[in-house]
This record gives sequence, C-alpha cells and structure tokens, in this order.
Amino acid sequence: MTGAGTGARRRASEWRRTVASRMRGRGRDAGAGFVEYAGLLIIIAAIFTAIKALGLDNVISGAISTAVTSVTGG
Repeated sequence: MTGAGTGARRRASEWRRTVASRMRGRGRDAGAGFVEYAGLLIIIAAIFTAIKALGLDNVISGAISTAVTSVTGG
C-alpha cells in the first residue's frame, strides 16, 4: 500500500511543479501572442471592410492628401 501512496504523492508533486512552472516560467503565455495578433488582424479587416462598405475610402484618401499637402506646403 505504501508503494501506491508514494507514487500518487510523486505524481502530485510533479503536477504541482509543472503547473507552477507554467504559471511563472518562460512559456507561461505561449500562444497568447498569436491569438492577440489574430484578433488584431480581424479588427483591422473589419475596419477596412466597414470603410469600403460605407464608401468612405475616397473621403479618407482626400483628407489624408489634403493634410499632407498642407504639411509639405505643396
């Protein structure tokens, strides 16, 4: 019976070490950067789609052109 209890304690100890290292270690948020990057790309795509659907692309382009012209004096 002591052998089974020792094995269970050892596995529990290894599990605690693994969980603790993942919470505090180098790879604690591994993969989160990809998810955040994908979310950002989806938001940017939605903004560009909305601009195109609302017909604001020429308005924004004209405003940027006017601003650049006023800054460069040309």
